[in-house]
Amino acid sequence: MLDNPNAEILAIGTELLLGEITDTNSVFLARQLRDIGVNVFFMTTVGDNFERIVAAISGALDRADIVITTGGLGPTVDDMTRQAVAEATGRPLEFHQTLYDGIAERFRGFGSPMTANNRQQAFLPQRAILIDNPVGTAPAFVVESERGGVISLPGVPREMKFLVSESVAPYLLRKYALGVILARILRTAGIGESSLDDQIGADILGERNPSVGLAAHHGCVDIRITAKAESQAQAAKLLDGMQARLQERVGEHIYGIDDATLEDVVWKQLERRQLKVHAVEAGLPGVISGSWPRGSSRLTASSYESPARAVAALAVREGAMSLRDQAIDIAERIRLSKNVDASIVVLSEPDLDENADVEQGSAVAIATAGGARHRVYGFGTRSNLAREWLSRWGLASMWRMLKEEYGD
Repeated sequence: MLDNPNAEILAIGTELLLGEITDTNSVFLARQLRDIGVNVFFMTTVGDNFERIVAAISGALDRADIVITTGGLGPTVDDMTRQAVAEATGRPLEFHQTLYDGIAERFRGFGSPMTANNRQQAFLPQRAILIDNPVGTAPAFVVESERGGVISLPGVPREMKFLVSESVAPYLLRKYALGVILARILRTAGIGESSLDDQIGADILGERNPSVGLAAHHGCVDIRITAKAESQAQAAKLLDGMQARLQERVGEHIYGIDDATLEDVVWKQLERRQLKVHAVEAGLPGVISGSWPRGSSRLTASSYESPARAVAALAVREGAMSLRDQAIDIAERIRLSKNVDASIVVLSEPDLDENADVEQGSAVAIATAGGARHRVYGFGTRSNLAREWLSRWGLASMWRMLKEEYGD
């Protein structure tokens, strides 16, 4: 029995390469395989071209013990997976009358006529193991070849997920000596990826089990810990040990674990300390306040069409000022005039996108009694990046500033 197998996921369909649909199947498969102890080292996407699908399957078999394909099992001319698996594994297709009869019976149950092209769904590679599909018409199958195993699943997410849970995972657990892989995410804010990498240290980042990796998002960085062991209890113990080491080195930057969100953590921080915050949003209404709990007396906001309108209404200092300085000035004035513990200001020019050749298209500033912090970006409200980047950085900075000022 093979110990510690690795898998490759192969998503098949030209619509994936054209960006017409999002490949959620591969993400789901990767998580399911992780949970039963199968390592995934590669994910591949290939269009509906027979030669390229054969090459992709063959290449995956060179790298992996298990290849899992999704898509291409339907009845139409562009559904080529079963033929490609047969070619890549040297197993000619064979017609299965009982499979054909089952497909016909299913169509009768649907009250729909079965067309002639559905006949091709009754062909499987020689000596393939049928995976019955009670929730769809596309039969799935496993080919156990000398080069490795190929598991072919339908591309319809509902069908694929059902078959993985009911058939594929149990099959893999029976066939391979699998352990358990567990993952835990430590959420950090207020520190960049390179600085976090440096503070964690090469000794921890170089370890294999548990392994530690970083993933940067707008204003936040995730630390992912992954552990593999013979049981969930052993894997959890490995995660706990590594988390303790990371807490010692970078604990001041960690705001939560796994499903924790920055919004929830900030609002709980305000409630716990009985703090009040006022937001000024110019050009991007709701960029900060949109995630606030409704009806909370601790959180108030003012909205303006543009930075110019905000500047005119809030009596910013006279004289030429940059967008950054305007944001800082408004933040400091609002904190005092509204008598709040913190203020956050977002100014975003309405006619700029991410291609704008400017240094300051948007600015965000936070002010507390301990001082102010700010950040500027070269895009405005027309950018798809604006809302996420500005809200992430603003909330992350507010969390750090309030933590430094008031403690945990």
